[in-house]
Amino acid sequence: MNNSNINIHEDRNITKEEILDLYHALNWSSVQKPDQLYNALHHSHSLVTAWDNDKLIGLANAISDGHLVVYYPHLLVHPEYQKQGIGKKLMQTLLKKYSGFHQHMLVADGDAIDFYKKMGFERAGKTEPMWIYQGDDH
Repeated sequence: MNNSNINIHEDRNITKEEILDLYHALNWSSVQKPDQLYNALHHSHSLVTAWDNDKLIGLANAISDGHLVVYYPHLLVHPEYQKQGIGKKLMQTLLKKYSGFHQHMLVADGDAIDFYKKMGFERAGKTEPMWIYQGDDH
């Protein structure tokens, strides 16, 4: 895992198999819906990927109205590449792209909460996170 081979891309093609391999490595439940996952990522407002040569090792996406609000649903880094600043680089790329937006939103739990706090996120007032969730990984 030579950090000098790791590159961040905003426009690199990504296959369904590459996506599924990454999501399987992290045991994310959305891997159970491969077609929907692939289409969701490819139809995101932004998709940023991290590569070690030709191996997909991370990704982050954004859903947005393109003007005012942006939501960051997924940020993944392969377990073998975590704690190397890759997630930070992916998130910084998205934050830079949406820097003038009024509202940046995401849902975080577990260890991700501290990560996002370091990235400048904070609890949204007195809000209470709510969802209808079909996964089994929480």
